[in-house]
Amino acid sequence: MNDLTIILNLVLASVYGGIIGYVREVERKAAGLRTHMLVCISAALLMMISIYIGTTFPGADASRIAAAVVTGIGFIGAGAIFQERGSVRGLTTAASVWICSAIGLGIGANFYLAATAATIITLIVIQVLHNIEKKYLKKEQS
Repeated sequence: MNDLTIILNLVLASVYGGIIGYVREVERKAAGLRTHMLVCISAALLMMISIYIGTTFPGADASRIAAAVVTGIGFIGAGAIFQERGSVRGLTTAASVWICSAIGLGIGANFYLAATAATIITLIVIQVLHNIEKKYLKKEQS
């Protein structure tokens, strides 16, 4: 992996994480722009380090870093979830942080198509489906 690819991956991760984070920030969620950007950037960097270790040190288990990202993000996500008056809140925030880590891992592995598609699909789920849910489903529950 050359220097330009490394820089491109980190910039792309910040942009993709930032787009998702911006949507969450506008909705005034606990995890917003900076959180999503940092999660995506760190996951991309850790994936690139993992690939570097795997190619530089034969026999090293490079997959352990990516697995640790998944575990670590689980802890961050768990911190965003709480129960309040019989309802659970923060699940979508936890899921959006989780998907940002997966997008970052994809970018770090140069898996750009999957990362781009996942970002677009995530935006659809977070924004478009949220609006549909507010308009149609929440009214039925009242």
